[in-house]
Amino acid sequence: MTAEQLISFARGAPSLDIIDVDGLKAAAARAFEADPAGVTAYGTSVGYVPLRKWIAEKHGVAPEQVIVTNGSLQADAFLFNHLVTSGDAVVVEKPTYDRTLLNLQNLGAKVHQVTIGPDGIDVDELRRLLESGVRPKLAHIIPNYQNPAGVTLSLEKRRALLDLAAEYGFTIFEDDPYVDIRFRGEALPSMLSMDTRGVVVHASSFTKTVCPGVRVGYLVGPADVIGAIAKKATNLYISPGMVSEAIVHQFCVSGDIQRSVATVSAALGERARVLAESLRKHIPGATFTEPDGGYFLWVDLPSDIDVDKLFGVATTKGVAIVKGSDFLLDGGNHSMRLAYSAVTVDQIDEGVRRIAAAIAEVRG
Repeated sequence: MTAEQLISFARGAPSLDIIDVDGLKAAAARAFEADPAGVTAYGTSVGYVPLRKWIAEKHGVAPEQVIVTNGSLQADAFLFNHLVTSGDAVVVEKPTYDRTLLNLQNLGAKVHQVTIGPDGIDVDELRRLLESGVRPKLAHIIPNYQNPAGVTLSLEKRRALLDLAAEYGFTIFEDDPYVDIRFRGEALPSMLSMDTRGVVVHASSFTKTVCPGVRVGYLVGPADVIGAIAKKATNLYISPGMVSEAIVHQFCVSGDIQRSVATVSAALGERARVLAESLRKHIPGATFTEPDGGYFLWVDLPSDIDVDKLFGVATTKGVAIVKGSDFLLDGGNHSMRLAYSAVTVDQIDEGVRRIAAAIAEVRG
């Protein structure tokens, strides 16, 4: 099986045809022309200062509340390392991003997974957990088009989470890299924008709206938290990459970012629709929540389908999936995550046909 023959639903990355390569080339030229000294210098641990200011203005906060990092995964790691020590309780969604689980477990955290439904995390289940005596340092929440489940946290639940965080004294880590990739429904306010009690730290990234290769993410939070993280960042790497951050800054101030978001959202909206149609047609026993945006669709398969077996058989048939069990402390043995961001429309139906054939083989 050659790479050209493989249809991959595994990686949450945009396909090359929807990346604004020409816009990025032009932004790079402008960055070096406008600020050659800033682009080529070490910079500071808070990131490229003009981009930091642009992000602050976008979120309506002071620049001192922003740190720009090498991708949002590093932003996550900075916050986890700042707040969480071995033995600390943390809350994550069930399911959640696999690297979140890995990073928290590597820190020795006691991870509590709380079920999510079509409208986000079960706040009643979370309250019962808190009432039982669990006192988490943070709750990691992906509010929009969640990875891997594709669901969006309702406005009512956003308010409830803010109240619980204030009542029980934990930080809401609002991990929000997919928020701008919306292809239906109305945008909801971020918990950061709703927070009047200083309980939210917000993260996002330009990976999904510009391209993964820029590796530019950021944190927004209380100035004391951001300041403490910036000091640690100085010791770690002096500064993040000024070249990529300056390019992203030029891409943003020119307005190219809005055009890129529109391109990506339109393409992924069509891909998500075709994927849902193909699943209904070829795998009628599958259940899923069709997403309103983002990169992912979570599929629950019939209970006689073991995804460990399905994964291997699907690979032999030239289609890549991600096992649901990767996103859970336990369970997920009959579920899979499908990323529709890197597949073109003409590949999707064939990819689902291959998954259906693999399911039939697993069933024997």
